[in-house]
Amino acid sequence: MRVSGVTVRRRLFVALIVGILIYLVLGSRLGYVQLVQGNWLAEKANELWSRDITFEAKRGKILDRNGEVLAYNISAPSVFVVPAQVDNPSKTARELANVLDASEEEIYQTITKREMIVDIKPEGRKISNEKAREVQQLGLSGVMIAEDSKRYYPNGEFLSHVLGFAGIDNQGIVGSELIYDDILSGNDGRVSFYSDAKGKLMPNQHDVYTPPKDGDDLALTIDAGVQKIIEREVDNAVAKYDPDHVIAIAMEPNTGEVLAMASRPDYDPGRFNEYPAEVYNRNLPVFSMYEPGSTFKIITLAAALEEGKVDLHHDHFHDPGHTTVAGARLRCWKRGGHGHQSFLEVVQNSCNPGFVELGQRLGTDTLFEYINNFGFGQKTGIDMQGEQEGIIFKPEQRGPVETATTAFGQGVAVTPIQQVAAVSAVVNGGYLYQPYIAKEWHDSETGMVLGRNTPTLKERVISDETSQEVREALEAVVAQGTGRNAFVEGYRVGGKTGTAQKVAPGGGYLENNHIVSFIGFAPADDPQIVVYVGVDNPKNTIQFGGVVAAPIVGQIIGDALDYMGVEKRESPLEKKYMWGDEITYEVPSLIGMTAKQLQQSYFQLPIDASGSGTKVIKQSPEPGTNVKEGSAIRVYLGEEEDDKQDEED
Repeated sequence: MRVSGVTVRRRLFVALIVGILIYLVLGSRLGYVQLVQGNWLAEKANELWSRDITFEAKRGKILDRNGEVLAYNISAPSVFVVPAQVDNPSKTARELANVLDASEEEIYQTITKREMIVDIKPEGRKISNEKAREVQQLGLSGVMIAEDSKRYYPNGEFLSHVLGFAGIDNQGIVGSELIYDDILSGNDGRVSFYSDAKGKLMPNQHDVYTPPKDGDDLALTIDAGVQKIIEREVDNAVAKYDPDHVIAIAMEPNTGEVLAMASRPDYDPGRFNEYPAEVYNRNLPVFSMYEPGSTFKIITLAAALEEGKVDLHHDHFHDPGHTTVAGARLRCWKRGGHGHQSFLEVVQNSCNPGFVELGQRLGTDTLFEYINNFGFGQKTGIDMQGEQEGIIFKPEQRGPVETATTAFGQGVAVTPIQQVAAVSAVVNGGYLYQPYIAKEWHDSETGMVLGRNTPTLKERVISDETSQEVREALEAVVAQGTGRNAFVEGYRVGGKTGTAQKVAPGGGYLENNHIVSFIGFAPADDPQIVVYVGVDNPKNTIQFGGVVAAPIVGQIIGDALDYMGVEKRESPLEKKYMWGDEITYEVPSLIGMTAKQLQQSYFQLPIDASGSGTKVIKQSPEPGTNVKEGSAIRVYLGEEEDDKQDEED
């Protein structure tokens, strides 16, 4: 059958239209893919081909307030393997195992996984540069060394609970490393390369290196000089008394900046896995809670003075050795009592019945209002993890006996950092500041300050007049009362002793097991440092704060003020010596005195002279040094020419 020309033309026209439509559809789709989805598809393709090896950013350094480095990163390369590029897995596993001291079987299983990149954990992570060179010298295909780093703490156990530590992946785990992890951790870098689905390198493709951005540096409020003094004295206390724990804190009372913080037992952050978790997880100055004992009397005293309930010089109190409150017999620490005394002597003698009287004059509501205002029963807000609130009697629990025992520091539980913050407020004019550890943070490359913490005033709790009166009373405690062992020649020191019973697990109190403490400040007329020391269950000694903790605080304050450059000024109060006290004398200057003058003069310390000259040209100890009674001053007699020759030599 013949097809007409009209039909043919119609069919050709339809075919042409269909062809044009197909072309338009395909062309539109191709254009859409090329112009609209092109970049997206290229990115997806790159993702399929691209492989990344991560380079960890270095954590920022941790510094003290003066720039001394306390923690930083050191080079520690890591081994990575691309399984598809390994020519001989058995040989590779064997040789890597020999260098890394690892299991050959485990390495073989790792490098034969159907993954693009694997790492040898843990033996191949953060290895030494020497081992990294050994691995490189093997020349194994598919094995790469990536630049990596690990945290290093140059001073070992020094400031360990404040610093904390970082893990193998450079992440903060505890302490400042964790709290300020966002500041210290940077952004990782990477090397990107291209390979096919089997992991083979693609031709004509270059590796792309994105450098890491290191973390920022963190400067603490800690003064390494003061911290070294405290660490030394805490170690001495451990060696002398074999206590269960020791806690020490130093604070700048006018800002809330923590200058030093230490506790024992401690640990080396670089070897934290060798210690029990309860050692590095518990920062005792902010974590531990216990009855404060007589150091808490400072709060009762401040409240009574602020409310006008007592005149320390004109009001008097008779202490028979006990007092009775609501049928409960509350004893003084001194058997037989202190007898008739002024309230200033009540403070000096740390007389429990006298402070019960002050608590009763204040009344329950007022006393506990001041306790709350000074921050007890709540966290201070210090930038340290694990802080406890303490335990204060709830309103429904506060009866006459609870008020009485609280007034002299029994029946409540507080933390050391709460006590330091509260006493700082008492002596600085009445301003309660929030304690803090981090001072500021800087760009690790430029040193530019990126942010800082500033003092946070929480509340004004007492007047300047009350603060001054409390300082004078506490200075008398150190010069003439129970805190005499904290007396420091040349500095005006105030403070208060504490001897607290420890609660037994089943109730009641432990026998011959106390936490003895002392909290001191100086100079008494212009406080620049507050120091707290608590010693838990000291052995082979009388467990009194004045015997154990007071001399430790006195030594810390004396050395710290000298280090800080605080000018010496004699106290208007002379130290009152009692039987058993250690008597000290200041060494006079004997340089230039003749042998005859030495013989004709009287000195409180014996002179041990040597040499054949006519004048004293050398002496030891140096003038101004305080030494124990009976210590000898060694002098060398020579001539001025001898002295000059020594200087030239």
